[in-house]
Amino acid sequence: MPTAARLVKRRAGFVIGSGGTLHYDCPRSVRITYASTFNRLTTIFRGRPPVHSPPPTRRPSHPASARSRRLVFSSSSSSSSSTEPWKPGSWRLKPIHQQPEYPDREALSQVERRLARMPPLIYPGETRKLLQRLEAVGRGEAFLLQGGDCAETFADFSPQKVHSTFCTLIGQAIALALASGLPIVKIGRIAGQFAKPRSLPHDASGLPSYRGDIVHSAEPNAQARVPDPERLIKAYSQSAAAMNLIRALAKSTSSMMDWLQQMEMLLRRHGALDTPFGARMHQFMEEVEDSLRFVHACGIDENSGSFTEPEFYTSHEALLLNYEEALTHRFVRNMPIWEEEEEEVQLAAASHGSAADASGTYFATSAHFMWIGERTRQLDAAHVEFLRGIANPVGIKASAKMTPQELLTLLDAVNPQNALGRVTLITRMGADGIGRALPPLMRAVQQYGRQVVWSCDPMHGNTESVTTASGRTYKTRYVDGVLREVRTFFDVAHAEGCIAGGLHLEMTGEAVTECVGGLVGVDVNDLDQRYRSACDPRLNQAQALEVAFAVGELLRAREQARRHRGAPNICAAVG
Repeated sequence: MPTAARLVKRRAGFVIGSGGTLHYDCPRSVRITYASTFNRLTTIFRGRPPVHSPPPTRRPSHPASARSRRLVFSSSSSSSSSTEPWKPGSWRLKPIHQQPEYPDREALSQVERRLARMPPLIYPGETRKLLQRLEAVGRGEAFLLQGGDCAETFADFSPQKVHSTFCTLIGQAIALALASGLPIVKIGRIAGQFAKPRSLPHDASGLPSYRGDIVHSAEPNAQARVPDPERLIKAYSQSAAAMNLIRALAKSTSSMMDWLQQMEMLLRRHGALDTPFGARMHQFMEEVEDSLRFVHACGIDENSGSFTEPEFYTSHEALLLNYEEALTHRFVRNMPIWEEEEEEVQLAAASHGSAADASGTYFATSAHFMWIGERTRQLDAAHVEFLRGIANPVGIKASAKMTPQELLTLLDAVNPQNALGRVTLITRMGADGIGRALPPLMRAVQQYGRQVVWSCDPMHGNTESVTTASGRTYKTRYVDGVLREVRTFFDVAHAEGCIAGGLHLEMTGEAVTECVGGLVGVDVNDLDQRYRSACDPRLNQAQALEVAFAVGELLRAREQARRHRGAPNICAAVG
C-alpha cells in the first residue's frame, strides 16, 4: 500500500517549469513605518499589505463523477445554493450564452481531450496568494490594478508587445503606490484574453460577428468566420509562451529604476515625451529617484528583490467554457490528480486518516483570476455554474442594468461562504450613469453584509462612435470620460462607506491612437493613424500612465483623509 510520502516522492518531478509565484517578501527587519517612503516603495512590488493577511476560508468538497484520461472530477471546491454536486462539466446541463457553434463536434471533443492533458498554466499556490492579496484590497490595505488588451490576437503576439504591456502595468503600479503608500495587486488581461462576447450574432456586413482569435479569424469572409477548434490549442500555446515571458521579465531587472527607464525609452520611441505628458513623466521620474536616494541613505539595499521583482498575476474573461473546463483540474497538496492515480491517492489519504486530502480542490489553471461579463451573468446559466465551483478569485461585471436583488443572488451563488477576496465586483456604468446606478448596489452589499472587492472599469460604459474627417467611423473613448467615471466611483464609495478598491482598464503598452484626449493630445482625426484594436479601443501607454497618475492622487487624498479624520470629500479634494 503506497504511503502519501511515497506518492509525493514519486510525483516530485511533475512540476512544469518554475511553477512558482512571483511574490517576494520584504524582510521583517526592514519593515518600517507605514507612511514612510521605504514602505511606499517596497509595497509597489511586494504586493501585500504591511499587516499579516490570514489565508482565505477553504470551501468544502463534494463527490462527483470522473471523465476518461483527464484530471478526475470528484469534488467541488465551493458550496452552492444548488443541491446538485458540482463538477467542471456541470455547466453543460445549463442554458448557455455567447458560445460559438462548431460545425464538427467530434473535432471539438478531440481538442478538449488534448487540452485536458496539457500542463496547467498556473498552480494553486499562486492563486491562493492572490486570494490573500484581494482580501487585503477588500480591507483597504492594498489596491487592485487590472489591465491589458481588449482582445489578444495571434498575429500581434510578440515578445516586444508582452514586454511593453508588462512594463506599462509596472509603471502604473509604481505611480499608484508612490502616491498612496498602498501595496498594488497587479493583474494583467494577458496570456488568455482571446475570446470576446458580442451584442449581435452578425456584423454590419452580414458575416458572423468576430468572437476572438480563439474561435475564428477576423478576416471578413464567411470561411474565415467558421469556428475552428484547433484555435483552442493555439490559444493555449500562446498563453503558455506569454506566461513564460512574464515570469522571466519579473526577474530580469537589477533595480526599480530599470523599469522606469525601460518605460521612458518606450515613451521616447513613441514620441510621447515631446508632448505635455513629457513634463508630467519627468516629474514622476524625479519623485521616484528622490525616494530611492532616501532609501539608499538609510542604508537599505534598493536593489533587493522587494524593489526589483514584481508579483504579477494573469486574468481573462471566462467565456469559452469548453476551454476552461479542459484546463480545470483537481489538486491535492498542490499536485494535479490524474485518473490513473486516483486509487493511489485515495489509499494514501486513507492510510493517514484524512479524507480531506483525497478530496482536493478544483482550480481553473488557464489564469489566476477570471470574470464573467454583462452578457453571461444569468443566474441559472452555464457561466455562473462554472464559476461557482472553482477555487480561483472571480470577478462579476456590474452595469447600470444590474439590480440590488440580482447582485445579492449572484453573490450567494458564487460566494455562499461570503469569503472576502473571492469576488471582485467590477462596475462598468459610464461617467453619466455611475452616480445614479452604483449607490443602490453598494447600499445593498453593505446592508446585507456581503464581502466584496469594489473595482471600477471606466472603459466599457464610455464607448461611443465618431467619424473622422476622412469619413471613417470608429468606436472610441474619451480620456476625460474615463477619469470622470473613476472620480465618481471614488466619490460614491466614500459616501456609501465602501472601499474603492481597484481599477480595471483596457490598455496597451503601444503608441496606438484609439482613445481620444489626454496630455499626449490624441484627437478624433488621429484615430486614422494607428487604430489597431481587434475589438474595443484601448488607452495607449501615455494615456494609461496619465490615468494611473490621476487615480494615485485620489488614493493619496483618501489615505490622508483616513489619517486626518474629518477631511473634506476626497474627490472634491483632487478636482
